[in-house]
Amino acid sequence: MKIIGITGGVGSGKTELLHYLEKNYKCRILLADRAALLLQEPGGVCHKQVVALLGREILLADGSIDRAAMAARIFRDRALLEAVNAIVHPAVKEYILLQIRQEAQKKEAGFFFLEAALLIEEGYGQIVDEMWYVYADADVRRKRLKEGRQYTDSKIDSILQAQLSDETYRAHCNFVIDNSRDITYAYEQIDKKMGEYLWKK
Repeated sequence: MKIIGITGGVGSGKTELLHYLEKNYKCRILLADRAALLLQEPGGVCHKQVVALLGREILLADGSIDRAAMAARIFRDRALLEAVNAIVHPAVKEYILLQIRQEAQKKEAGFFFLEAALLIEEGYGQIVDEMWYVYADADVRRKRLKEGRQYTDSKIDSILQAQLSDETYRAHCNFVIDNSRDITYAYEQIDKKMGEYLWKK
C-alpha cells in the first residue's frame, strides 16, 4: 500500500480531487482535520484534556465542544492555541498511524491518501511515501473562497498570509497538480500519475 500525503492552500480544490480519487481508485482517504474533530468528541482521547484546559464554558448541553466558543478563545490567545495544538496534534498523528497500520493489514486498498493542511509543518513527510501539492493560483483561490464560502477579502488576505508559500510547497512535495483550470484538467493529471503506479505493479 502506497501512502500519499496531499496538501495545498485553502481554496486549491483538495476536497474535490480527493472525492475523485475515492470514486475512481481503490484507496482509503483520511482527512486530518476530521480526525482531530473526532478525537475531541465526548469519549475521544483529547476531549477531557481540551475541556480541562479551556474550561467547561466551551461545552454544549450534550457535553460536546462548541467549536465557535473554542475558536473564539484560542484564536485571541496564542499560548492557549499552542497548548491545544500540543494536545491534539500528537493524538491525531497517533490515530493516523493506527489507521495506516489497520488499512495495511486489510490488504484491500492499494493507496492511502492523507490530507492535512499542516502536512509539511507537522512532519508528515516522515509518515507518507510521497507528498502531492494541489496548486491553484491566488486569483483562482480567492474567487473560489468568495463564491463558495462567502469569505471577505480581508479574511482571505489573512488566511493566505498565514499559509506556506508556493515555493515551500513545491520544495517539499514530489508531485504538483495544477488545479487552476477546468477540473477535468486536474483529473487528467491524477489519472496519468496513478497510471504510472499501476503500470509499475
